[in-house]
Amino acid sequence: MHGALPLRMAGMVGARNGWVEVPYVECPADAGMLRGRLQRFHADDLDVAIVPGLACRNPRGAPDVMRGEETQVSGALALQPALARGRRVLVLPGTHCKWVQLEDGRIQRFQTSFSGELFALLRRHSQLAGAVGGARDEAAFAFGLARAQAVASLGHVLFEARSRQLREGMPAAAADDFLSGLVIGSDVQGALDLLAWQADGLGIGLVGEPALCARYAQALAGQGYSTSSLDGASCALAGLHLLAND
Repeated sequence: MHGALPLRMAGMVGARNGWVEVPYVECPADAGMLRGRLQRFHADDLDVAIVPGLACRNPRGAPDVMRGEETQVSGALALQPALARGRRVLVLPGTHCKWVQLEDGRIQRFQTSFSGELFALLRRHSQLAGAVGGARDEAAFAFGLARAQAVASLGHVLFEARSRQLREGMPAAAADDFLSGLVIGSDVQGALDLLAWQADGLGIGLVGEPALCARYAQALAGQGYSTSSLDGASCALAGLHLLAND
């Protein structure tokens, strides 16, 4: 490969219902394997390549897949090489949060959490929160984290976002952030055994939108984990550049 190969990446462009379906690469996998499996074709006078997604048997023993996050992981390792040493955990918060287990820069396996989409669905299509937007209520978010840690089952604590409005006068805006704390806190609680993968003393890497990463960092800090954060868009661009060049 010579020079930069134009890479067009838009959502699930390589998925079954995307532009051109590209088979998943099985884990363990690294950037070299992704580069070797680029789907190349010619369109509108451009040489195009689509980055394949990854598949694995996740830590829960079920099949799991990702498309797009593998490029962000590659970029994160390029931007922060220390993440490619030893056993590490990367968390990519978003619509479908990915908990990624790395060993010497190779993705060994990962676990997908439905947390982002679940929050959006509950916020917009249930009576649990007001979906009013506006200024964030950090105290309500912290309270949600604490409740998620105290109550093992998310299903047994979600309705508090409604009942606390009705019986304790919690404002709708606060209920929104309380609900966010419940969902993110539950996500982190469910991932604690995955975090045991990493070597002692190494922080968790967060890759994503800065404000969302900050909330995950707060939740992880409550469980005793230090974190470092990288912007998701910057990691995606760095990953595309890495994969497009020798």
